[in-house]
Amino acid sequence: MPRDSTNMDSITELKKISASLAKECETLRFGGKVAAVYNPLLFASLPHNKYLELSGSGPKKVIFLGMNPGPWGMAQTGVPFGEITAVRDWMGIMAEVKKPEREHPKRPIEGFACAKSEVSGRRLWGLFGARFETAADFFREHYVANYCPLVFMDENGANITPDKLPAHEAAALFEICNRALLATIKALSPRWVIGVGGFAKKRIDALSCKSFTSAQILHPSPANPRANSGWADEVTKTLVGLGVWDQGITD
Repeated sequence: MPRDSTNMDSITELKKISASLAKECETLRFGGKVAAVYNPLLFASLPHNKYLELSGSGPKKVIFLGMNPGPWGMAQTGVPFGEITAVRDWMGIMAEVKKPEREHPKRPIEGFACAKSEVSGRRLWGLFGARFETAADFFREHYVANYCPLVFMDENGANITPDKLPAHEAAALFEICNRALLATIKALSPRWVIGVGGFAKKRIDALSCKSFTSAQILHPSPANPRANSGWADEVTKTLVGLGVWDQGITD
């Protein structure tokens, strides 16, 4: 069924938001322990735009918001929590991924040829894939985004999360990311904006916009001990308890 003009407008708007966010983030400079910064909205723009075309028809019931890209997920595929098998096989997205301007030798960008797995993405998209028969079914009412589009690494290639940046650098970054998130909310008019983890929930609650209900689910990262046993069941229970999902297999 062809999308109506409202749906197409939301996809077009999300593409504009993404392009503006990518451009604004390129003006920022990071020091301290940050040795490399990746902006997958630029070098993985082709699969990212395919993701927006698949997922961006509005309005939405729910936006799930993560922190920032993982090195083996969105950094490789341009899709939030972008575990390669989920992006390629469940979403049907595959496209050329270029190299960042400055590539960290310990964090190569191999695109869809990357053999490593993004555990957080495998868990998140695995839950959605188990509950919804197709990606189109899921995206009919749900959208997944990241608050910050950048990946930060130290000289050893270890991940640096945005909350660990110096205060003045974080403030400049968060100002840009807040604008993009507010614009996304305006484009999709969600009833719920749900933080995947505590950082995202704090960023949601810091917004001036109150047109939605905010909530939080447990982050699926293996660095979170609670996520390593029964994560999908706990998150499902949370979403059902909130009234976001019903008790059935499909929403």
